[in-house]
Amino acid sequence: MTTAELNPFPSRSVFLGVDVGTGSARAGLFDENGKLLGSASSPIQIWKDGDCVEQSSTDIWHAVCAAVKSACSLANVSEVEVKGIGFAATCSLVAVDAEGSPVTVSWSGDSRRNIIVWMDHRAVKQAERINSFNSPVLQYCGGGVSPEMEPPKLLWVKENLKESWSMVYKWMDLSDWLSYRATGDDTRSLCTTVCKWTYLGHAHMHQMSEKASRDMEACGWDDEFWEEIGLGDLVDGHHAKIGRSVAFPGHPLGNGLTATAAKELGLLAGTPVGTSLIDAHAGGVGVMESKSDSDSLTKESDVDTLCSRMVLVCGTSTCHMAVSREKLFIPGVWGPFWSAMVPEYWLTEGGQSATGALLDHIIENHVASPRLANRAASQKVSVFELLNNILKTMAEDTSSPFISALTSDMHILPDFHGNRSPVADPNSKGVIFGMSLDTSEKQLALLYLATIQGIAYGTRHIVEHCNAHGHKIDTLLACGGLSKNPLFIQEHADIVGCPIILPRESESVLLGAAILGAVAGKNYPSLHDAMKALNAAGQVVHPSSDPKVTKYHDAKYRIFRNLYEQQLSHRSIIAEALA
Repeated sequence: MTTAELNPFPSRSVFLGVDVGTGSARAGLFDENGKLLGSASSPIQIWKDGDCVEQSSTDIWHAVCAAVKSACSLANVSEVEVKGIGFAATCSLVAVDAEGSPVTVSWSGDSRRNIIVWMDHRAVKQAERINSFNSPVLQYCGGGVSPEMEPPKLLWVKENLKESWSMVYKWMDLSDWLSYRATGDDTRSLCTTVCKWTYLGHAHMHQMSEKASRDMEACGWDDEFWEEIGLGDLVDGHHAKIGRSVAFPGHPLGNGLTATAAKELGLLAGTPVGTSLIDAHAGGVGVMESKSDSDSLTKESDVDTLCSRMVLVCGTSTCHMAVSREKLFIPGVWGPFWSAMVPEYWLTEGGQSATGALLDHIIENHVASPRLANRAASQKVSVFELLNNILKTMAEDTSSPFISALTSDMHILPDFHGNRSPVADPNSKGVIFGMSLDTSEKQLALLYLATIQGIAYGTRHIVEHCNAHGHKIDTLLACGGLSKNPLFIQEHADIVGCPIILPRESESVLLGAAILGAVAGKNYPSLHDAMKALNAAGQVVHPSSDPKVTKYHDAKYRIFRNLYEQQLSHRSIIAEALA
């Protein structure tokens, strides 16, 4: 077969995005209009034992290679057409030795298990201890570190796995490890270091602009913080183990793909690779500049539009991303992070630790779940679609004024994996109010609806809290798996009271990662320019215009807020009894 036959569009520029989520590695190829040409995924292994959740970097790299090859094959894209690659991943912590081989972070001693997954909560006590020092860096992560950030996890390993601690040559965020594995360049991203490692990105604010992009010596580490919390050894060798140099997302790394990585991925050596992003932040880059028709009419400037938006990246968990020109300190909400998503803007990052995971948990642990799954399979629809249809029928049969009113007796606090924001309480627990002996599919449908509503009330709480501290959010954008569920999106629009813009391309995280590759390949002068060119709006979902719907959700929201207050009261009553 000739090169022309293999490559029918020799002039095409195609950008490859790779996203490693909690359960799979995915790859997507996009053209110069931001249109998805093809995507593929490959599952990854995960070990769960109580609060400990672990993965393997070797397994993940194999899955990435499989997904990339499948995506190129499905999209009929040849290696010469791929003009740039970007990686996004969960903010999980990777440990490797001087040879780049995995070092165990597991009680099991299994050397494959060298990643502490983002959702791992083994380091709650370490996080509490770190926060008790009240270091100045903590004001840039909402007042305190979360057990999902890297310093508490590092401290846990030092205190519990001393042999591993002494063997580790590099500690890396997963997305930085992926770009390092692809290029051999150890430069870290301002996204990962600032959001998860307490790096002060604004140390570079007056030094340079993104368009003069280069590797920057890491001058944003607070050495006193690391010494104070008992991790002073990470300061050694100009922070060699945690990052000696940093760069803006999309900055080209090394000489592009190494020959080894290129062979494994089925691509050309030297293909440009952009400095990486955390997966949720890639979702933000993939949608934040999606313009609806009304945006250009109502906002005075592009900056006004950008700063009045919040992106919901809704998957296993939900991240709530908003940017501002000024730094805004918001108690209980992560940030302000300079240049951690959109270069030269401050990022505010709220979040809910379990949303998609919570819906799965509620459905799969219900006695009616196997029956429901069988029905969904026979009808060739998803379980969510079947539940949405059951709720429509229930609303009609009971003459309910609107579907949301079906849960008038059921209220859920969705903090089954703690509260990330805005109360920032990892010890908060989930609450289901309004249970009966009913175990039918209809009862499961109500539980499912009430869970969606609880998640949406949590988003409303985050939006209101951010707006009370200086943001002016009036529009939401949603991407990720849950954004494909129309009930989930409509309930959010009704409860928060904002229109929700959905992207034209459903794979926004992959697009955000691909944008990093487009910038690294010099196809656009900056990340923001690439966002403007490649982001595109699809459907806009508006809140209900029925005042009864608003009144109903206002009432349920008051109950939602009260469920947490009651929990605090119950905690103190029990603490007193056991004192």
